[in-house]
Amino acid sequence: QVQLVESGGGLVQPGGSLGHSCEASGFTVRYYAIGWFRQAPGKEREGVSCISSSDGSTTYADSVKGRFTISSDNAKNTVYLQMNSLRPEGSAVYFCAAVSPWFGRAPDHNSANVFGFWGQGTQVTVSS
Repeated sequence: QVQLVESGGGLVQPGGSLGHSCEASGFTVRYYAIGWFRQAPGKEREGVSCISSSDGSTTYADSVKGRFTISSDNAKNTVYLQMNSLRPEGSAVYFCAAVSPWFGRAPDHNSANVFGFWGQGTQVTVSS
């Protein structure tokens, strides 16, 4: 059974930085994709970024391009999301999600429907 354990998040002032990590276990094949999604109170879930372990390709929502960076350590089955220049509208619960097997290019950042495994979510609050 695939399990995803998230860490990170917290409270930060506008313009600040935070990092998340998502450690995956239970994959039966080495190729997978992991995505980050977020959901603010009263709003729909929004795709943030995805990465493919097979080729390292990434996708990002336009709203976070240039500010967020997704990366992976395949040896540790861990994916990271570095968030810089955070804005108040970035306050949400952030979830990582995984799909395996996955080959080739990373999924579109907003393709939550392809992911079958989800982490518990971590709160990010951007406020002064």
